[in-house]
Amino acid sequence: MSDISCYATNWNYPSSILCGAGRITELADQCRELGMASPLLVTDPGLAALPMLGDVIEQCRERGVTVAVFSNIKGNPTGANVIDGVEVFRRGGHDGVIAFGGGSGLDAAKAIALMANQREGLSLWSLEDVGDNWKNADAGAIVPVVAVPTTAGTGSEVGRASVITDDSAHVKRIIFHPGMVPARVILDPTLTVGLPPAVTAATGMDALSHCLEAWCAPTYHPMAEGIAVEGMRRVRDYLPRAWHDGEDLEARLNMLVASSMGATAFQRGLGAMHALAHPLGALFDAHHGTLNAILMPYVLKANERAIGEQMVRLGRYLDLRQPGTGAVIDWVLDMRERLQIPHALSALGIDDNQAEKVGEMAVADPSSATNPIAFDADGYRDIFLAALNARL
Repeated sequence: MSDISCYATNWNYPSSILCGAGRITELADQCRELGMASPLLVTDPGLAALPMLGDVIEQCRERGVTVAVFSNIKGNPTGANVIDGVEVFRRGGHDGVIAFGGGSGLDAAKAIALMANQREGLSLWSLEDVGDNWKNADAGAIVPVVAVPTTAGTGSEVGRASVITDDSAHVKRIIFHPGMVPARVILDPTLTVGLPPAVTAATGMDALSHCLEAWCAPTYHPMAEGIAVEGMRRVRDYLPRAWHDGEDLEARLNMLVASSMGATAFQRGLGAMHALAHPLGALFDAHHGTLNAILMPYVLKANERAIGEQMVRLGRYLDLRQPGTGAVIDWVLDMRERLQIPHALSALGIDDNQAEKVGEMAVADPSSATNPIAFDADGYRDIFLAALNARL
C-alpha cells in the first residue's frame, strides 16, 4: 500500500476541508472554533451502535466538548425524522450539529441544523428547492455544522441541500439554502474501512453518477466541468481497489475526495438518473446509490443523441478505446459487473405497477431540468421500464 501521508492537507473549496488519515482526532478543535461546546451528533442507527462512534464521543469529551447523539433516521430520511431531531436539539440546548455518517445522516443533520432555531410555524417543506423558497428561512438562525462522511458517495458534506422524503406525499423533496453548507468537513479514510463491499460499490457509483451527470448537463460552468471529469478518473482508478480491499487507505481517501468532487460538480446540474432515482427511492425505499448505478447506462443510451461530443472527450480522458457514448456505456457496464451490482431494477424488488407515476414524478423532479434532453413523462417511463427489465 502506498504511503498516504502526502494526502494530509487542508483546503477551502467549497467548505473548509481537513483531509487525511486520523484527522477525526481534530473534531473537538473544529467544534470549538465554531463556538460549539455541546453539539448534537446526528447519525444513523447502524453507526450509533458501533464502537467507533463511542471513541469519537470520548475524544471530544476529553477535549471539553460534550456530545449527544440523535440517530432516529431512516435510510431515506423523512420529514418526521427532521422534526424529531429538531425537538431533541432544542430540548438539549445544543449549539451546533455534527453530521456523521453516510448520505442519510448528513442530509438529516443539515436539515436539522437549518430548522433548529427557525421561527415557530416555518415548515420544512416551505424551503423546498423551488424558486426563491430558501428566502423563507432566517439565514442567521442556521446553526454551524461539522460534517464527517463515513461513506464515499453522496458528497452531502459539501452540499447546500438535503434530500428528505415527504412521507405523506411519497415523494423526495430537495431542501435548499445557501447557508446549509457545512462550515467544516473532515475526510478521514480510517472511518470508511469497515464499509462492506456492497456499500462501497453502491456509494462509489453514486459519486460517479454525480460527476457523470454534471459532465453531461447542458449548462455553462467550466469549473464544475473540470472537477467532474477528474472525479470520474478517480472513481475509475480507486473504486475497484476500495471494493477489493476495504483497508486500502489510499483508495478509500481518494474515493472520499471523488465524492466531494461530485457534489461540488453538480452545481452544474444533474439529470435523468437522479430524476428517476428520487421517485424510485421514495416509492420503493431503495438505496439511492444502487438506483443510480443501475439507471446509469440506460440514461446514457437515452441521452445519446445529445451527448456525443461530451462522451468523446470523456472517453479520451479516461483512456477508453474508440472514445464515444458506446465506449463509456461499456466502461460503466464493466465497472458495474466487477462490483457485482445488478443490471436490472427488478433485482431490487421494483415492479412496473407504478410506471406511469414514476414517469410523472421524474419529469417533475428538479433534476430533470438539466438533463441534456427534456423528456416528458412518457420518456421517463420508457427509461424506467428499460432499466427495470435490463433492456439496453
